[in-house]
Amino acid sequence: IRYWPKINHCLSQGGSTSNLNMNLYATKKTAAEGMLDIALFLANITHMKTVIEQGAGYRYYVAVLTLISFSLALQIVAGVLIIIIARRDVSEVANQKRLDSMNNIITILIFLIFVTNIFISVFGMERTGLFPRMHF
Repeated sequence: IRYWPKINHCLSQGGSTSNLNMNLYATKKTAAEGMLDIALFLANITHMKTVIEQGAGYRYYVAVLTLISFSLALQIVAGVLIIIIARRDVSEVANQKRLDSMNNIITILIFLIFVTNIFISVFGMERTGLFPRMHF
């Protein structure tokens, strides 16, 4: 959810709300974020299961499990914040500043999740022999 001062100013000056329902837009955006968060959460759980099945003999076992756990924790926090935001009405001026702050926190969390998952992907790759070795 973003705080849109120009739109709110326009609406408070007698502008039409028929073309843009900010609360409906924000709710759909939040629901889409939530679904993407669930998809990534499930992918990380599957990856964690694979790493655990490979066992402690896996080269980056502790590092990957730690990164996946950190990513899952961040995703849970982001998911809770997404649920809180989805339940609020963005069109109420009293909620807008708090919702904007929460949205900024979610953006930071999603960036951290993104970076963490890059490291998970890098350390989580195990040579399978299916692809030829690249020589540079």
